[in-house]
Amino acid sequence: MRNLFTGIFLTLLVIGIAVFLAVKKGYVDFKADQEPSFLENKLAMEAVDSSTDRHAPDMKNPLAANEENLAAGAKLYIDHCAGCHGIPSNPDSQFGRSFYPNVPPFFKDSPDMAENQNFYIIQHGIRWTGMPAWNKTLNETQMWQLVTFLSNIEKLPPAAKREFDQPGVSVPAGTPGAASVPIGH
Repeated sequence: MRNLFTGIFLTLLVIGIAVFLAVKKGYVDFKADQEPSFLENKLAMEAVDSSTDRHAPDMKNPLAANEENLAAGAKLYIDHCAGCHGIPSNPDSQFGRSFYPNVPPFFKDSPDMAENQNFYIIQHGIRWTGMPAWNKTLNETQMWQLVTFLSNIEKLPPAAKREFDQPGVSVPAGTPGAASVPIGH
């Protein structure tokens, strides 16, 4: 029995060393413009979900989902998020599809995670995805306004919807049908 455990341990050790060396020597291709393997896709998303579940503090959104907060959240979204995550008139940003993993198009597929998890992701970002940590750019109230906006993206009041009708609100340059002035510029 002891030989069996020793054999299993040594086999796992050799596999671990082989994987480490393959990554270290550059045999694993990290291009963002290639389709990831099923295993990579599954492991990466499960790792992000598990990490968010474990680390997002159990806290409640202190802001009411009123017209003022939703309009403020819409403005913040336009200025900081829409270039990647899309707008109502172009929910599937070509720019967002150039990231790996692809950026979620929130006007096509609204966020379905808990508000505390959305806050955590906005606050800290997600390494290796292009999602930045906004905690040095936005204050806590602004991050909660974004969370409130995202939680209500399917049922926005008129004031929040009007933010998307302002001059200069468009998808990034280079996106099919885009105006010449990108969002936030």
